[in-house]
Amino acid sequence: MADVVVGRDKSGEQRLVSLPLSRIRVIMKSSPEVSSINQEALVLTAKATELFVQHLVSSSYRRGGGGGGQGKKALTYSDLSDTAEESDTFQFLADILPKKILASKYLKMLKEKREDEEQENDDSADSGGDDAES
Repeated sequence: MADVVVGRDKSGEQRLVSLPLSRIRVIMKSSPEVSSINQEALVLTAKATELFVQHLVSSSYRRGGGGGGQGKKALTYSDLSDTAEESDTFQFLADILPKKILASKYLKMLKEKREDEEQENDDSADSGGDDAES
């Protein structure tokens, strides 16, 4: 693993990972089950995170049409959310990367849902009253 060099830090030294280890340490320590973090575990977690993000981005880019010759040159949020929703591998991210919808469309969906619930309540109240009269 020491053969792989990702980049250089501010002082010019070689680095194995691109993500800031101090931030990853803070995130790991935010868990109540973690009391101390081994440096090797920290580096491995950072590297695994980088590889995961790289895989998500490359999959999203290919799905979004960026893999072809004249394809897109940029990755968008929509590409990521489509990948999370359509791919079995990234299905667990569907709640974190939901599809964007306009506020007006969301309000319309809420209104329709309320109307459906009211209709169901009215239907159940009517059927309940019929049983009592029999």
